[in-house]
Amino acid sequence: MGRTAIGLDVGGTKIAAFRVAESGHVEDRALRPTPDVSEAILETMGELVKEVLDDTVVALGIGAAGMVESAAGVLRYAPNLPWRDLPLASKLAAATGLPCLLDNDANVAAWGEFRFGAGRGSKDMLLVTVGTGIGGGIVAGGRLFRGAHGFAAEVGHFIVEPDGPLCGCGNRGCWEQVAAGRAIDRLGREAARDHPEALFVRLAGDPDKVTGREVTEAAKQGDELAREILGEVGRRLGEGLAGLANILDPDVVVVGGGVVEAGDLVLNPARAAFTDAIEAPESRPEVPIVAAELGNEAGAVGAATLALEELAPK
Repeated sequence: MGRTAIGLDVGGTKIAAFRVAESGHVEDRALRPTPDVSEAILETMGELVKEVLDDTVVALGIGAAGMVESAAGVLRYAPNLPWRDLPLASKLAAATGLPCLLDNDANVAAWGEFRFGAGRGSKDMLLVTVGTGIGGGIVAGGRLFRGAHGFAAEVGHFIVEPDGPLCGCGNRGCWEQVAAGRAIDRLGREAARDHPEALFVRLAGDPDKVTGREVTEAAKQGDELAREILGEVGRRLGEGLAGLANILDPDVVVVGGGVVEAGDLVLNPARAAFTDAIEAPESRPEVPIVAAELGNEAGAVGAATLALEELAPK
């Protein structure tokens, strides 16, 4: 039997554990809701590891949302979990007896897509996850780029609209506030007040309860106002991607996260805005903007694969 590793994807609402082969094949999986209490979260992580553990497992990888000092295995700041300066890697290593790697959730998702998803064959890939907010992961020269402290690729938090909407990070006008799920929610509710007859209002049942889910569903059904909202968010997404491409020069941009469920209703406006905004598009190779392929599995697969490759290399 070949070697495997366990990948843990730790989010604010759920924790997933996958046992993953070197080929990227998921051999076993377990999933539980994320508890509210810090110690209970750690206990749940350990229990999930035991559920998928077998004799082939040689390492454990963890992807967690927040600022991760990966070299030290410390989660410095978690926006959706009750953790600050937590030595998570050493705690799980002690609990499981396995060598443990800790990294940011978008970083491990980027590695999953790079190795086994939409980034296969790339050398310089940018992953942008577009959900409620925006996260990112960078592969440069075939290696995951973490930066000096492990905090690289927090791409959702550069300011694109000074004095714009307040962000959870404390600043105003961050990219994720105008080009992600929060923007669709906000624009949908603003439009609902002026257009109570819109399909997405009928789907929500109340103008004040409109979310991106209803806007996306209405757009898929052909509602023009909903399509305009997704087009606006797609445009802002593409403008930001162009700025990142000017800095990083990727050979492919992979877009993941829940907003991708809207498909080309968001991605086509993003592609058009990207071409308009990037420096000298006529003088550079085209940079494809493609949808992620691994979906919700990218984080756990990437965490396990990183652990295999960095902690237990052949």
